[in-house]
Amino acid sequence: MPTHSEKRTLPYSAAQMYGLVADVASYPKFLPWCAAARIRGRTPIDNGEVLEADLVISFKVFRERFGSRVTLWPQTHQIDTEYLDGPFRYMKSTWAFVDREDGGCEVDFFVDFEFRNRILQGVIGVVFNEAMQRVVRAFEARAEALYGSVAVR
Repeated sequence: MPTHSEKRTLPYSAAQMYGLVADVASYPKFLPWCAAARIRGRTPIDNGEVLEADLVISFKVFRERFGSRVTLWPQTHQIDTEYLDGPFRYMKSTWAFVDREDGGCEVDFFVDFEFRNRILQGVIGVVFNEAMQRVVRAFEARAEALYGSVAVR
């Protein structure tokens, strides 16, 4: 069903971008359509941590809560998310951040999901790519707000 993949080069370190995306509780402060976030629990694992989190997404007349398992891999600067419960049939996403030798980092984002509700799937389908680009831009704007405007060396 809908998938979106995007690569960007940003003037921030992989650790900075990883920290920003890993801070799920802060998503309502800057992420479009994210009305609320709650961390249900945290479990340490070898080389990482697993969060169970709820997000409330509001889009037009729809307001849905969904749960996800977010696996944080701080050593490799990767974040894997999988769906637990809510309005999706399935949902998976991955963020990967790699420092560049000339400064900044490469950001690789991928998401794949399908809603159970055909009406909601239809509404999202029309604006899906634009919506995903807007989400990525929101993370970029958050990075600039937190870390300042920095030129890539």
